[in-house]
Amino acid sequence: MANGKKIAVLFSGKGSNFAYIVKTLHHKGFEVVVALTNNPNAEGIHIAKEASIPLEIIDSKAYESREDFDAAVVECLHKYNPDLTVLAGFMRILTPTFTEHIKSINLHPSLLPRHKGLNAIEKSYKDEHTHGGASVHYVTSELDGGEVILQKEVAKEGLSFEAYDKKIRSIEKEALVEAIQKVLG
Repeated sequence: MANGKKIAVLFSGKGSNFAYIVKTLHHKGFEVVVALTNNPNAEGIHIAKEASIPLEIIDSKAYESREDFDAAVVECLHKYNPDLTVLAGFMRILTPTFTEHIKSINLHPSLLPRHKGLNAIEKSYKDEHTHGGASVHYVTSELDGGEVILQKEVAKEGLSFEAYDKKIRSIEKEALVEAIQKVLG
């Protein structure tokens, strides 16, 4: 589908959010033009192969600095000219080398601005608020600091941590897809 909006997806691990994007958006008005990972052993690699999506592996360990790695990613993404780059479990803190040249969004498993950074699900489960949730925001050089596009809430009452964690992970996928549709709509 040549006239679809073009998306690049960046991931580091299992690629479960990437898989959901492929299932719900790919060839449905959107085209995942490239999947890029910084981890040569990422489980998500097979998702790209199964869907015949071009895959780029840029091993972050092979670069001297964050900026050098980010420059390689930017150069690679420019070849595919995506309308939007989606960070779906991409475990890298990005520098202005990336953030000033690539329009991108990120999924974060808390109601930002609460609980930026790592272990957000654990932190939000333990905090004093009755609800946690997931946010999708624009990527800036401030970690989890960009403008929020949308949020989905989960009530914590009566949930074990495992049940809460599972709920967050299921709404994350929906939030990410809705945000892509909103940004590119």
